[in-house]
Amino acid sequence: MRLPPGCGPVSRLMAELLTGRRPADGALSTVAVPSGPVTGDRDVQLALWMAYELSYRGFDDVDDRLEWSADVLGLRASLEDAFEHELRAATRPRLEQAPDDGSIGDRLLRLVEDDDGPRLSAYLRRDASWEQMCDFLRERSVQQLKESDPQSFLLPRLTGSAKVALAEIQYDEYGGGRADHLHQHLYAEAMTAVGLDASYGAYVEEISAVSLASANVMSLFALHRRLRACGIGHFAAFEASSPVPSRRIAAGLDRLGMPDATAAYFLEHVEADSVHEQVAARDLCGAFVDDHPDSADDVLFGAACALHLDALSGEEILARWAVADASEGLAS
Repeated sequence: MRLPPGCGPVSRLMAELLTGRRPADGALSTVAVPSGPVTGDRDVQLALWMAYELSYRGFDDVDDRLEWSADVLGLRASLEDAFEHELRAATRPRLEQAPDDGSIGDRLLRLVEDDDGPRLSAYLRRDASWEQMCDFLRERSVQQLKESDPQSFLLPRLTGSAKVALAEIQYDEYGGGRADHLHQHLYAEAMTAVGLDASYGAYVEEISAVSLASANVMSLFALHRRLRACGIGHFAAFEASSPVPSRRIAAGLDRLGMPDATAAYFLEHVEADSVHEQVAARDLCGAFVDDHPDSADDVLFGAACALHLDALSGEEILARWAVADASEGLAS
């Protein structure tokens, strides 16, 4: 994969840093983080994604040693601070209304159950066209083609029962010993079956800021030890909120007559994540909070971030499709 071009001053600066074209003196201080929201700012989210990808598969045209460049890390840190601050503010109302009694596993699962975000999966089941379903698969590709990789950074940050619980889930996510059962591979096959490019990062220049943010938040939590509790909370909420939408999406794929290989990915998650949600919420998060009693708020914050970004993504996609449908109606 080659480094994508920047789409604004921040991502262009990050691209310059990563291609070895050191910016003019003072450039790092003159390119300021936008004062407005950054979750929906594609320039910021693309710059973060570029920096984070150095810790994953990297870029063919970027020196791997730049993963630890002081300039790259400095710019990344300023963007991360703004992103984290915004997420904490955005999820505060949700957390203030969350249940405050019971085990951390019960509290997290009730947080997921009480979520009333837009039901994108219901639309995909009943109403989405072939083109819209492909658009959805394309939007999700930036995170699903590296599914579970961010959470693997959490493993060395855990001990005891929490480490064992995460390793148990990751073994399934990585195919249970079979490369052709890797969830990443299943998603790639789902894309290929409907004629999409399943190359890693193929659509990064097309997908929305919120889709990038949904991928970036996992790296934010996983690559900082101080945020490891947020990372496991996010992971648990992600697993717990997956089975029902996956079943709906599989039904939508069947309604459209899409290939079985496309539905296979989602059907796998109906079964697997029904088990994973209990392991993640009760064994992983439960064991971690038992060992670190002051971490419960961060676990729930991570879970709230998963729900918040999923809601934003659903709103963005449905709104975009509504505008396109209205335009087509006027044209006809």
